[in-house]
Amino acid sequence: MPRALTILLGGAAAVVVVAGVRAVAWLVAPAMLALLVVIAISPVHRRLRGRGAPPWLATLAVVVLVYGVLGVVAVTVAMSGARLASMLPEFARDELVVRAVRAIDGLDRGQLVGAIGGLLTELTSLTTSLVFLVALLLFLGVEVGWANSRLADIAADRPYLREALIEFVRRTRRYVVVTTVFGFIVAVLDTVGLALLGVPLAVLWGVLSFVTNYIPTIGFILGVVPPAVLALLQHGPRRALAVLVFYVALNFVVQSLIQPRFTGDAAGLSTTVTFLALVFWAWVLGPLGALLAVPLTVLVKVLLVDIDPAAGWAAALLRPPRRGDSPTAPVPRTAD
Repeated sequence: MPRALTILLGGAAAVVVVAGVRAVAWLVAPAMLALLVVIAISPVHRRLRGRGAPPWLATLAVVVLVYGVLGVVAVTVAMSGARLASMLPEFARDELVVRAVRAIDGLDRGQLVGAIGGLLTELTSLTTSLVFLVALLLFLGVEVGWANSRLADIAADRPYLREALIEFVRRTRRYVVVTTVFGFIVAVLDTVGLALLGVPLAVLWGVLSFVTNYIPTIGFILGVVPPAVLALLQHGPRRALAVLVFYVALNFVVQSLIQPRFTGDAAGLSTTVTFLALVFWAWVLGPLGALLAVPLTVLVKVLLVDIDPAAGWAAALLRPPRRGDSPTAPVPRTAD
């Protein structure tokens, strides 16, 4: 078959697959998120089994750990949300809020109703996804103990596929661990800094910065807007500017200079590929796609590139620069 026709057929198949994934984003995104959570905590199950714990106890520990983390986050958000609701009457008297309300009154009410309807639709979809995620986490947590036996069955027919899946788990776990560690550091520092600046709900904004740390490139912007706006309403422009300066200084050092050196090596993706993956998966899967951009790209890479011995050129384009690489190295010439 001519190479051009092969490329066209492959491109057409990719378009069909992407369209199908986008159509069932409500299923794919929560399932992938649940899988990542289970992959990240599966070493707990393995270590408990290695120390002689019975299978049911190791599985129960994994399930309790998953729901415990989710419960802590949910309680923190709920308590902070209740406090924010109690502060709304105070903000309602703010001059900036009054001006914003007047501007909204001047808008087309039909457009405003449509926007509110769209927001309610998104919230309903998010609630459905959360319920599905919680249930799926339970099922995956129970089945984590049988992962090795299933990989052994796959290796009997497709040994390269087994190696690709193991590589995906290894890289994904490293990426999640590195991102979680740096996210926790940033969240603690942001919380302390906001508390010292007198910004309300510092713990909530710290949790937000922890979550947005999983979003490459633009996560910092998503994490700084709410506390900066709240500081503006509560204390004025100078305090909002102080919040922005603090976030920019901290996140630039940690997230832009230090973390990419570890995250890039952990995922095996270059900075450019990571940014393009963020845009692509956010378009395909919505907001959860931004969180899952790097792991999903790693999965596609190990299944389509790393598993194919003839796809070394693609792996070279996707990988981050190595320590031995020289930007001034001459390009090898081919024979004329």
